[in-house]
Amino acid sequence: MPKSSPATPTAAAASDSPDAELLLEQRGPVLWITINREARRNAVSHAVLAAMTEAIASTQGRREVRAIVITGAGEKAFCAGADLQAGKAFTTDYSEPAGHVAQLLRAAKASNVPLIARVNGACMAGGMGLLSMCDMAVSTSHAVFGLPEVKIGLFPAQVLAVLQHQIPRRVLAEMCLTGEPISSAQALAFNLVNYVDDDVDAKLQWLLDRLLDKSPAAIRRGLYTMKKIEAMAFEESMSFTESQIALFTLTEDAKEGQTAFREKRKPSWTGQ
Repeated sequence: MPKSSPATPTAAAASDSPDAELLLEQRGPVLWITINREARRNAVSHAVLAAMTEAIASTQGRREVRAIVITGAGEKAFCAGADLQAGKAFTTDYSEPAGHVAQLLRAAKASNVPLIARVNGACMAGGMGLLSMCDMAVSTSHAVFGLPEVKIGLFPAQVLAVLQHQIPRRVLAEMCLTGEPISSAQALAFNLVNYVDDDVDAKLQWLLDRLLDKSPAAIRRGLYTMKKIEAMAFEESMSFTESQIALFTLTEDAKEGQTAFREKRKPSWTGQ
């Protein structure tokens, strides 16, 4: 569990206490991060964003954490975005070069631990940013997805940084410019989520099971490689991946995996 000074926003927001705004729960090799503001449709405050950033960053050196699940409390909303009722949703400390949303998205981008969104309900505005920063997503069938910022005179600018390459350009433009939501079926068709299921937890566990029995070393270094080459030109990515594949073969997991294949048995991963 990440620990911090009582004076920090993180300490006020993240805890294993059921009354905390952000719940952190270790379930075996999976860290669950739950936005616990059901009465506000799991809208995020600055404290919640800071706490989530710290939680993701703190897992990077913890080999026992194999995956991170991000979700919201209850069944109605995954995340409604910024907490507009608070009146300070879009204010920040202007002496800092990066705001809390930017810090969170950067932490997610740098994560070598897979992030999985469990979309348990409405995913709106900044919630779309949380969804898009994850590597995979499973949604309940009653979820809706939207970028309604234009309805209050704003625009989902930072969300675009993580969403723009995930869904078709014209779909993205329509969502941003009209502010109207799409259904879970449409989200699936537009590749915004991996799976839609009435039993979102059963489908999530199915996905986790398919992930957790694989090589931790391959996933950790592989996710790093995937993220690094996303913005590279072809020749640059070829040079980078050529060096990376050589490093993959030097891991204990790679040696064990190939030996297990030859011996026709299940690998025993060390994660090294």
